[in-house]
Amino acid sequence: MPTPFPFLRHGLLLVLLALLVGCAGLTSREALEGQGDPGRWQAHKREIGALDAWQISGKVGIQAPRESGSGTLFWLQRQEYYDIRLSGPLGRGAARLTGRPGTIQLEVAGQGRYQAESPEALLEQQLGWRLPVSHLLWWVRGLPAPGSRSRLTLDGNSHLARLTQDGWQVEYQRYVEQNGFWLPERLKLYGQDLVITLVIKDWQPRRLGL
Repeated sequence: MPTPFPFLRHGLLLVLLALLVGCAGLTSREALEGQGDPGRWQAHKREIGALDAWQISGKVGIQAPRESGSGTLFWLQRQEYYDIRLSGPLGRGAARLTGRPGTIQLEVAGQGRYQAESPEALLEQQLGWRLPVSHLLWWVRGLPAPGSRSRLTLDGNSHLARLTQDGWQVEYQRYVEQNGFWLPERLKLYGQDLVITLVIKDWQPRRLGL
């Protein structure tokens, strides 16, 4: 039987939080396929890539070989600063990750507070794992993360339908238009013996750099 989100092991929680703020590089190498138009895709990518602030609320589900669970997600992004909160039913099992490049702080209800220079460092510090954590900071907007090779499948609207990158596959199952931007509303991530489902119920995108 799947266990509620509050009872997921500490390791799974850290993996998810690390995914949410995985570091990004500076360049991108894409292989395109599918029925979309490459020119429209490039225009869409520039437009969405310019978003440097948003507020998201929704649900997240995790499936792992021995356990699974679900909870709620709140994500505030203001350029390089982020505030990400995960919680299970009735607020149990809550976790909050805040920070900016070079320093992050994780608070887990009933377990304590942890600090590190990066999500990857936090994983290694707490679990001794060195995982090639990918970049949901980009994926959640329907973009490949810069810095590594990616294979993209475009849908008929020249948005991402499927993305393969750094050992993960992302399926974009539904998009929504918000403030003139087309953004993912439902996506699934497969990799590292995990399946993560994100359902975004409210998108509030902004551009602060203009």
